[in-house]
Amino acid sequence: MTLTQLEYIVAVDTWRHFVLASQKCFVTQPTLSMQIQKLEEELGVKIFDRTKQPVIPTEIGAILIAQARIILREASVVQQIIDDKKDTMTGEIRIGIIPTLAPFLLPPLFKRMREKYPQINLIIKETITEEVIHELKNNRLDCGLVVTPLNDSSIREDVLFYEELFVYVSRQNALYDKKYVLADDIDPDKLWLLEEGHCFRSQVLNLCELRRSSDLHFHYETGNIEALKRMVDKSDGITILPELAVMEFSKAQMKLVKRLKDPSPAREVSLATHRDHIKTKLLNILREEILHIVPQKMHKLHQKKVVEINY
Repeated sequence: MTLTQLEYIVAVDTWRHFVLASQKCFVTQPTLSMQIQKLEEELGVKIFDRTKQPVIPTEIGAILIAQARIILREASVVQQIIDDKKDTMTGEIRIGIIPTLAPFLLPPLFKRMREKYPQINLIIKETITEEVIHELKNNRLDCGLVVTPLNDSSIREDVLFYEELFVYVSRQNALYDKKYVLADDIDPDKLWLLEEGHCFRSQVLNLCELRRSSDLHFHYETGNIEALKRMVDKSDGITILPELAVMEFSKAQMKLVKRLKDPSPAREVSLATHRDHIKTKLLNILREEILHIVPQKMHKLHQKKVVEINY
């Protein structure tokens, strides 16, 4: 049994396709398949059910792959120790980020990292929180930029900042002339929401005390905040926007933004990692660069109140 063979079975499990896995491992498909077959012969078990498409692990194969991920994670500690001793700022950070953060954090983050740490590679996956947690547990991501708390004992949460939640209203909406808005003022029939699976949707439903999708007059599935904003602009609707989404608004756009009454609702944004993660130095760099991007006033909760999430 070799580390290379373990890498190959993990790759096939990740991509569920032998050809794609071989490409990701930079070897030919026959080489990858031969090494996996040798490992199966050595162990006396079948790791993958090759009759299925996409390919899936057998019952014993799934157990072996989970252990292989642990072994590979521990093996990578050796290189990390060497890099830390050399004080070199090189390596790769695999980041999962939720769609309601990505458009506002990634552009300035890429710019700063490229200028200050050109030897650090950022690999970004934009997806929902549930998928980020799954990928962290399977060592497919090093960290996640998500909204917390997650209430998962295997995941470590390093709180970065707090985003106030604002009401964004159409000029045709009755709330346009108000300076402050109460949750009770929001008409659920005119409220535009993200699709199911987004933690931000859950927070908005809790904030507005809505529980059933049937409360909503019109169903529109999107994971894009910008799309919601445009729907409001073209109707007499309302939506809720996080603070980073309104920071670059013009004066004219800010007239459509209303604060909710104190204590202002907010969401807690954290750097989530698996408790066994090893890239401490690289993740500390990432954390510091994010905090540099986000205004200082957002680093503390102050007079805000974190809205609950239903995961």
